[in-house]
Amino acid sequence: MPASLTDTAKALLEGTNFATVATLEPDGQPQLSPVWVKHDGGDVLFSTTVGRRKHQNISRDNRVTVCVIDHDNPYQYVEVRGIATMTEEGGRALIDEFAKKYRGLDEYPYDDPGTVRVVVRVTPYKVIDR
Repeated sequence: MPASLTDTAKALLEGTNFATVATLEPDGQPQLSPVWVKHDGGDVLFSTTVGRRKHQNISRDNRVTVCVIDHDNPYQYVEVRGIATMTEEGGRALIDEFAKKYRGLDEYPYDDPGTVRVVVRVTPYKVIDR
């Protein structure tokens, strides 16, 4: 059953707070990655590239958790548990949007030529904020 992002969750996702994404390794162990994030009203979005561990793990098991901690108040956070879907459509635009939001750059300059970016969309089924 889908869950809604709270106002606190939306505020944290709108800020320049980093998130940690947990995906599941083939043996069931969690794999954690820092990411840039945003929301589109209902879902959490982040970017990765084809072939990275996050991409491989989500392709195999699409259950993820995203945790965002307020960089100004580390006792305030949101945990979003959800189901991830991935698409290449909009992948480059999203990472460029994040480069602007987090680094003040018009384009993300760190991908190698030929890198394929994907948008990861997390549809929440549980939202916990403190």
